[in-house]
Amino acid sequence: MAYDLKNQLKTSAAAVALVSGLMFPVAGAADQISLKSTDGTIDLVGEFVEFANDTYIIRTSLGDLRISARSVVCEGAACPSFEDITADVAIVGSDSVGLGMMPLLMTGFAASLDAEAEITNPSAGESLASLIDDGGFGDEIGTFLVSSTNDNNAFESLLDRSAMIGMTSRRITQDEARALRADGAGSMVSPEQERIIAVDSMVIATHASNPVETLTQAQLQGIFSGQITNWSQVGGPNKRITVIAQDEDSASHDYFMSYLFGEERPDFSPQAISPDDQTVSNVLFHDTNAIGYLGYAFQRGAKPVTLVNECGIANTPDAFSAKTEEYELGRRMYLYNRADNLDTKAQQFLDFAISSEADSVIGKSGFIDLGILRRSQAEGDARRAALNTEIARYDVGFEGEVMGDMLAQMDNYDRLSTTFRFRTGSSRIDERGRLDMQRLIDYLEDAPEGTELTFVGFTDDVGAFEGNRQLAIQRAEAVLEEVRAVADDRLNNVTMKTLGYGEIAPSACNVTERGRAINRRVEVWVSKTQES
Repeated sequence: MAYDLKNQLKTSAAAVALVSGLMFPVAGAADQISLKSTDGTIDLVGEFVEFANDTYIIRTSLGDLRISARSVVCEGAACPSFEDITADVAIVGSDSVGLGMMPLLMTGFAASLDAEAEITNPSAGESLASLIDDGGFGDEIGTFLVSSTNDNNAFESLLDRSAMIGMTSRRITQDEARALRADGAGSMVSPEQERIIAVDSMVIATHASNPVETLTQAQLQGIFSGQITNWSQVGGPNKRITVIAQDEDSASHDYFMSYLFGEERPDFSPQAISPDDQTVSNVLFHDTNAIGYLGYAFQRGAKPVTLVNECGIANTPDAFSAKTEEYELGRRMYLYNRADNLDTKAQQFLDFAISSEADSVIGKSGFIDLGILRRSQAEGDARRAALNTEIARYDVGFEGEVMGDMLAQMDNYDRLSTTFRFRTGSSRIDERGRLDMQRLIDYLEDAPEGTELTFVGFTDDVGAFEGNRQLAIQRAEAVLEEVRAVADDRLNNVTMKTLGYGEIAPSACNVTERGRAINRRVEVWVSKTQES
């Protein structure tokens, strides 16, 4: 039976302290450690006495307390060493994935095997999941050690074979892939070795009470370079801005600063440096003047801010824009493995992680799963207002007619979050598109007879308008033919066609390669007259 800390201590004076996050240090203790729960409800300091039977024993001013390792992580030089822990599968890499997603993903994986995952946290950033058969009443069927460090360490650990699975919040680099291939690991970007398990939006957030709803990219640059120091300069109250940044070595810091400044980054010292998303979230919850960046899964009580890019396009960090990958600060979450170092248990876990069965636990962890959402394109859709503005600018020209046709078609269709993307000048679907295609077929297989599906192509603005429109149609037709080939006779109930609108209705600025990549897409529209 799992150790229930709150019930065990409910009759003691320590109960109130533990659930409220208060600390009871022992003055002058040389072997002091801190035991913290990931949800912030437990923060206990004391002298380390012993670790036995998955339980910490610490000495505090209240006496000796016994704390289950399943409830907390240990921080401090006196924490016991667990270097001798052995597990069937070692998973190493991104702390965003490891701390934010892995505990629930392991729980869901165990449930899919009719097992129970007993998860202990032997040290900060490390958890051990033991899978117990027969709903927790049987034998141990596998152990998984998850070490949450950083993205670079995922590939280093795959290279030296100390890990079977690497978890990252970025895609593998060419140099990393070449090094692993040279070591006999295989093609790291093949579907059997590179798996997208979720998407994540990096959210710019403030305290919930902050009245500022929207920030432009220029305003963010001012805030994170120290040029804008008061909320009144961006439409807020006359209060000094507290800037929270993550550690310079973190993938999140590099990703965010690259978005704002590219390689020319300012020499600016923020008011606070945070080691991870969870700490940023805690600061934003308490500091009414703070602003910071963190993963979508870690928002909690913080308020997300809508971003307006240099072209005036608003980016709202919601699940739909994350799934379509039109939110400019979105990123994919990956699991990687070598081709020559994978056992049955690891393979089973990887298969589960990319299945629709995993969607619910990924969503519960706060990340955005790859399941399909459906959104109306009726009045109120942001693109309608933008298109009407552009039509007025083009008057009755050819471009205006194309935009008018798109508006008319939008009246008849909802949009699905499934969105296929392409490299420059190419009709080849990218790596995520292969997974999304199978999910789309599964989603439509039971759609009612007569459902109409339209693949709608768009491009960046490089090249002539009509040439881009034709390229958009070609890409939409390529997707349609591939869906038909993969589906075989599973979608006989669905009528499919294509449209192409080229460079109109951009989702991002066309001034950068990243923006152009977002705009090179094929959307999936489904008829409003039939519910799929």
